[in-house]
Amino acid sequence: MGRLLGIIEKWVGGEKGGEKRIQTFRWLLIIGLIGVILMIMNSFINVDSIDDSQSDRASPESASLPVIGEEKFKLPFDEYEEQYEMRLKEILEKIVGVGNVDVMVTIESTEENIVFENKKDSQQVTNEKDTNGATRHITDVSRSGEIVLFEVEGNKTPIYVKKIKPQIRGVIIVANGAENLTVKEMIYDSVRKGLEVPGHRIQINPRKQSG
Repeated sequence: MGRLLGIIEKWVGGEKGGEKRIQTFRWLLIIGLIGVILMIMNSFINVDSIDDSQSDRASPESASLPVIGEEKFKLPFDEYEEQYEMRLKEILEKIVGVGNVDVMVTIESTEENIVFENKKDSQQVTNEKDTNGATRHITDVSRSGEIVLFEVEGNKTPIYVKKIKPQIRGVIIVANGAENLTVKEMIYDSVRKGLEVPGHRIQINPRKQSG
């Protein structure tokens, strides 16, 4: 092999400027060997391809909800909305002239609990007089407090003074019978008064007749 290489170098560098051509030849030879080595290594490496068709099968619902382990858990917003929708559907379907009802409720905030706190306010006024005889009044106001708890059978619980229900953003209803204006008005009043939702946030539509 070395003898063959010597013959080739002698042949390549036989004329003027031969040393430079020999260097070029050696670099080309090294690059070629590296290429061959990489090709051989690549033949021993297996790369698993990703099946795009399977990855696209995830439903929009599964992509939008967080997942812990194998189970999806619902956000507080989802739970409140489902409760409103179930209760509203149950009530509306009991109204005279109303058939099957579908309800969608969206909320802006979850329930807010205001607990009783033992607050303490203090105020301290300081009068200072500078060298020119001017008087300055400094008022320092501070507030501190702690949540009041009551204990029942070893369990401590805060005292709730107020509970603010979730703010509802909008309600959409599709109902059999809503094509009747009287029935539609009864549905509208029930939703507006029952949920304390402004009228412009309620949409009621008659259900499309099948067939």
